[in-house]
Amino acid sequence: MDALTALILGFIQGLTEFLPVSSSGHLELGKSILGIQGSENLLFTVTVHGATVLSTLVIFYKDILGLLKGLFAFRWNPETRFIAKLFLSMIPVAFLGVFFRDEVESYFTGNALFVGSMLLINSFVLALTSLVKSGLKTIPFMDALVIGIAQAVAVLPGISRSGATISTGLLLRNRKDEVTRFSFLMVIIPILGANFMDLMSGDLQNNTQVGGIPLLIGFLTAFLTGLFACKWMIGIVRKGKLIWFALYCFIIGMVAIIWGG
Repeated sequence: MDALTALILGFIQGLTEFLPVSSSGHLELGKSILGIQGSENLLFTVTVHGATVLSTLVIFYKDILGLLKGLFAFRWNPETRFIAKLFLSMIPVAFLGVFFRDEVESYFTGNALFVGSMLLINSFVLALTSLVKSGLKTIPFMDALVIGIAQAVAVLPGISRSGATISTGLLLRNRKDEVTRFSFLMVIIPILGANFMDLMSGDLQNNTQVGGIPLLIGFLTAFLTGLFACKWMIGIVRKGKLIWFALYCFIIGMVAIIWGG
């Protein structure tokens, strides 16, 4: 992988991780177009996902510190309830990661036709949010589990994790700011866990195809772009303008289907 490719893919990951357009889907399309295959893509994917986790930690560091402070008060308070909901939401995707990891990874082959089809589904889900009025609920435990199931479905390339979780939370009539905060925080541990499992895998340990410079460029690009995209997405949800991303996903999905066909 050369530096320019790393720059392009790092930008795609950083921008699309937080926007509801599927970072994995765009990376798979980018891989298909740029001809990146196998373990080379795996190592780079681990790196740029780590970068976007870091950007999440930077944006939400005050929230995270507040939650930790409440947790170590050792009381059943709003912070510990929120953390409990976060862990509940992680169960579905953790189940997939532990028991169906190989099956999930089989979809990451640069199949533009499949990604395009999933982008159309993603577009439909995003469009549904324009049909419901903003709710006032603070996410209850059952909604946290349902949002977690949406996150598990979003492991498929073309289904946006942020799009699926935020849309599900909004459709369940929860508060916009609460849903956005929950969506971005709930992904931190699953991504770190997935990256750890990748780091421990033999395929990744034996990988020598990506140089240090491309990895550094990809990491920095994904991190800086992620900072911008995360802040942008928070404003988008508050303004209720997900319909434009539904239109975008529909167009890109159709293009991918035509490309893959």
